[in-house]
Amino acid sequence: MLPSCGLVLAFLATDEGSPDLRDEASRALRRACEFFRNQVAVEGGYVWRYSLDLSRREGEGDAGRRAAWVQPPGTPAVGLAFLEAHEATGDRFFLEAACEAARCLLRGQLRSGGWTYRIELDPEARVGHAYRSEPEGKKRRNVSTLDDDTTQCALRLLLKVDRALRFEDAAIHEAALHALERLLAAQHSNGGFPQGFDGPAEPRPVRRASYPASWPRTHPPQHRYWLLPTLNDGVLENTIDVLLEASRVYEDPRYREAALRAGDMLLIAQMPEPQPGWAQQYDLDMQPTWARKFEPPAISGGEGQGAMQALLELYRATADRKYLDPLPRALAYYRRSLLPDGRLARFYELQTNRPLYFTRDYRLTHDDGDLPRHYAFKVSSKLDGIEREHARLLALKPDELAAERLRAERRSAPGEEEVRRVIAGLDGKGRWFDAGALRSAPEVSPIVASETFIRNTGILARFLGARTRP
Repeated sequence: MLPSCGLVLAFLATDEGSPDLRDEASRALRRACEFFRNQVAVEGGYVWRYSLDLSRREGEGDAGRRAAWVQPPGTPAVGLAFLEAHEATGDRFFLEAACEAARCLLRGQLRSGGWTYRIELDPEARVGHAYRSEPEGKKRRNVSTLDDDTTQCALRLLLKVDRALRFEDAAIHEAALHALERLLAAQHSNGGFPQGFDGPAEPRPVRRASYPASWPRTHPPQHRYWLLPTLNDGVLENTIDVLLEASRVYEDPRYREAALRAGDMLLIAQMPEPQPGWAQQYDLDMQPTWARKFEPPAISGGEGQGAMQALLELYRATADRKYLDPLPRALAYYRRSLLPDGRLARFYELQTNRPLYFTRDYRLTHDDGDLPRHYAFKVSSKLDGIEREHARLLALKPDELAAERLRAERRSAPGEEEVRRVIAGLDGKGRWFDAGALRSAPEVSPIVASETFIRNTGILARFLGARTRP
């Protein structure tokens, strides 16, 4: 029973698109979501990819028949697609589907407050995890992860569903607030966040980033890097985003303050000369340190660009010039660090700035001739785009920046040609085929992919929900 799921939002009228195309788009959206909700879901949960007959399921790994994936594009990302369809159409069906995904997340919320990559739905498999919905027990896995937008995406769905239900569903409301409280407690004194947490962070003196006098050239044993401040895999950007969203939903200033403290961590994490970029991983004294065995203490081309993009986003949200101040030095440094092919190395040696790589047997080297294939040791340069956006934002007047923030909240409507393409790709059962294959079974192709479902339902929802603008 979903007592509050009967909330119906007003249908957003538009004169964009012909009535016939709007009707087609509406029917296609409903049919695709019916297939995913009624045929694909397992107890409200979703994974990444499926065989066409739905007998094979996988996320980043094999999911069997009774697991749901949290890591996007899993359960919360699919739930957000349902919620976007509801906001565009006012159809209660889509809200109820989003509620079912949210309730699946409640079954996977850990006592530490967040989520790990997958939720076990089989009773026998659940006993090894410290789920809040299960009795307490010893030696149960209880590390919530902020890696790959996992806990953040789950929390994003819960708080948006909570708002759609007018905060009247007690279980969803409590779970969202519990997750937020534990997330605030896990924030380090300097504003950073760890990759994973099972309790509050210990208070530490706040220091600016600096270079270690020396560092080990091999991975240290028993190195619990996931508890340290990190920029890896978008941890800080995604956490800032969900905290700002929580501040808008619940109107609690603590969430915005925590987001801005995370932004301030990026300011003190910028390394001094001669390498004024950012490391991927820091220790508690704000010096670059090891993460995984192929992620050495170094200045990072990948995470450095992510840091600059996060600072641009913080400026859009606050109009505070301090978030733009680090960019000129960082851009100049990363430009002079470009590789001959125009890309950036993922890792640059501290002080010398020589690119660092690993061999396939994980020996540290300056030679890129024997790289492991599972990891991007070279990344595309986004410096031109970052520099253009920096200059554009600097040129905006305060009222123009405020207007841009409002426009950013409205996603542009797709064109009719794109909408017709999406409708044409839907089969009679409500499926979009994806030309990819299952990672666990490369011979299984084509497949049904959650990522494709999310993208295409988003196109239809934005088309149906577009308002006529002056």
